[in-house]
Amino acid sequence: MLNYRVKNYLFLLVLFFSCTAVLAQKTQRKPQKEKSTSESMKAGAFIDVNVAPYAASNYTPEQLVKNILINGGTNCTTANVTNVTVSPNQQVTDNNRFWGYFNKGTTSFPFNDGIVLTTGYARQAGNALETGTLSGQIGLNQSDPDLVAATNPSKPLHDAVALEFDFVPNSTQVKFNYIFASEEYTAGFPCSGYSDAFALLLKPAGSTTYTNLAVLPGGAGPVSVTNIVPAGPGFSCGPINAQYFAGLNSGNIETNYNGRTIPLTAIADVTPGITYHFKLVLADAGDQGYDSAVFLQGGSFDLGIKIVDANGAILPNTVNMCDNTPQNLTAQVATVPGMTFQWYKDGAPITGATSVTYMANQPGVYEVKVSVPGNQCPSSASITIVGGTTPAAQDATLKICTTPNNLNFNLNDAIPSITTTQGAVVRFYVNQADAVAQNNNYLSTANVASYNGTDGQVLYVVVSNGGFCSKRVTLTLRKEATPIAQLVSTKLKICAGESVTLTAAGGSTYQWSNSTTFTGNTQTLSPTQTTTYTVYAIGVQGCKSLQPASVTVEVVPAIASNLSGGLICAGDQITLDAGSGPNYTYSWNTGSTSQTITVGTPGTYTVTIDNGVCTKAVTTQVQLAVPPTIIKVDYTENGNMMITTANPSNGPLEYSIDNGLTWQDSNRFTNVPRNKVISIRVRVKKTSCIGFLEYFTFVMQNVITPNGDNINDIIDFRGIIQYNNFKASIFDRYGKEVFKAEKIRPYWDGYFQGKRLPTSSYWYQVAFEDPASKQLRVHTGWILLKNVD
Repeated sequence: MLNYRVKNYLFLLVLFFSCTAVLAQKTQRKPQKEKSTSESMKAGAFIDVNVAPYAASNYTPEQLVKNILINGGTNCTTANVTNVTVSPNQQVTDNNRFWGYFNKGTTSFPFNDGIVLTTGYARQAGNALETGTLSGQIGLNQSDPDLVAATNPSKPLHDAVALEFDFVPNSTQVKFNYIFASEEYTAGFPCSGYSDAFALLLKPAGSTTYTNLAVLPGGAGPVSVTNIVPAGPGFSCGPINAQYFAGLNSGNIETNYNGRTIPLTAIADVTPGITYHFKLVLADAGDQGYDSAVFLQGGSFDLGIKIVDANGAILPNTVNMCDNTPQNLTAQVATVPGMTFQWYKDGAPITGATSVTYMANQPGVYEVKVSVPGNQCPSSASITIVGGTTPAAQDATLKICTTPNNLNFNLNDAIPSITTTQGAVVRFYVNQADAVAQNNNYLSTANVASYNGTDGQVLYVVVSNGGFCSKRVTLTLRKEATPIAQLVSTKLKICAGESVTLTAAGGSTYQWSNSTTFTGNTQTLSPTQTTTYTVYAIGVQGCKSLQPASVTVEVVPAIASNLSGGLICAGDQITLDAGSGPNYTYSWNTGSTSQTITVGTPGTYTVTIDNGVCTKAVTTQVQLAVPPTIIKVDYTENGNMMITTANPSNGPLEYSIDNGLTWQDSNRFTNVPRNKVISIRVRVKKTSCIGFLEYFTFVMQNVITPNGDNINDIIDFRGIIQYNNFKASIFDRYGKEVFKAEKIRPYWDGYFQGKRLPTSSYWYQVAFEDPASKQLRVHTGWILLKNVD
């Protein structure tokens, strides 16, 4: 029970403070008393609201909407309007109703007539001067959730009122004109945050989402006291969107509101044939002491006939036609049975043009007249088509290869690629929206001549005939820094037969001096002579370096060496010569660094020759030679001698038959004297390995004349008698041995047993072992002995 009482006490306490707060809120602003003036006291100084003699003053809300607000105010537009309501539901007989009909009467009010809704009593909007505030009270704490959702008010709402109806538009757009007026335009209230809430809400029937049409053009915000503030005394926060403020009611005429907006237009795109719900709603904010009102212009809610294009978009009053491109003209209107259409051009009916659509292909003034049976609803709409010719235009690309002194595009260079039409006006836009709008945000002449664009940037180009005929194309900018070619080689000097690798840098592809097809950055080459290679760097966009990079590869002649070894005998020395050349240096495996070395030891000798670029290792052999052996001597009595040797070293030989005084490479000799001891020498060339033989050139004489003149006196065997197996005998014709050579008597002088033998032919036989071949040689034949008797 105690908890119950506490809860009730708390409830009463909260209610008490709430009411106190409301009362405080209501009384916190001191009402401003209006002063009468000579102007306000004149008859007809205020608009007429809900008074005779206007029949519409007694119209129901539905009649006001259908016959006053909707365009034409008759059944001509066949306006499909239903479910007209006001909230709260005050009857037309209620003198303090918040809604009603107004007429400008004799005033200069901008609208002739229309519907008015207020947050107080509609009759106080005009008729006569109200000396106090318009504090007509419709409902304390009476708010509206749709209004709250649309305006998000900063203060609690009171006196919320609304006019609602459903309608079916005949065209793709509805619009109407209105004026918002408020007593809040006083005592600096707009700058203190006081703004009665107001919204013009539209949604498709069945939808839960409204669109607020009570907004200023260009996204300037909602229509409200705090968002439309004049400049001047008492309005420290102004001006705010002051261009939409019509002025303060300082003369206390026309209406009883302190200030109002200029006539504004609410516009919404709609779908013909679809049911929409409209709600005009407004409320006092913070207190009930200062009222606001909305005046809807009679006949401005337009649902009637429009001329639209093939897509249903409403066409403006004037349409430009370029190149006689056919323009679809469609009369958009909700049709009724028996409705007829007739199209006109320049005032004359067009033969056969009696359908809802006409395809115009010439400039002119076109009108469509719509009639229903009995001519109950004559209506028309017209449009003017102005002709022109569109210049030729096409998309283009402009490329620049930049350098430090040339960084910007000259867009004029692209014009010949964009259009070939003489006299065409070409304008370049950075933003596509500007190009579509064809506004003045195009590039200036100076910027066109020097435009700092970026690679890949797309400019939007409008090419026009100087009037409205134009074509929009694109200009793609291609910008690339001019490459700087670079080229390096793995070597700048090479030996003949060696390779180098050339590597280019600075580009995407390359143009080489030594190839018309290769475009890569690396080449491996084997030049045979000193060669200079050049390469241009090509960028991704095709820009070519201004200068090529170059490198010279010097081909150094290959190292040449005739190093040869040889044969040496024990104790001999041989000089090895590596050969000479430019800048040659030497490194022997013996440690020597000279061109030649002298060695006396058989073996393998290697020298590495370096000329600063090339190196070459040359190897030769020094072998131990064996003295050659004379194994055969062929001698003929005509003086020819041929020497045959055994040569174990297999090296080149040279021969001498004068005991080594002179040498020759041939083993054949001529004019060798007979019966002489020949000192034959055979040696391995360039060595001391010598084979030696004393050889007697034995030739048997065939005549002896022992007469003491020392010419052919004897047959002398002394040159061969010392040979092994030597035998020499002379026989007479009867076979009697008349001489036998002996060491004590190695010659025959024609005597036998101390007696001179007679002149006659004698037979001889001589045998001995050849000192060279070690073979037994036998000589036989006849000799003539001539003795002087």
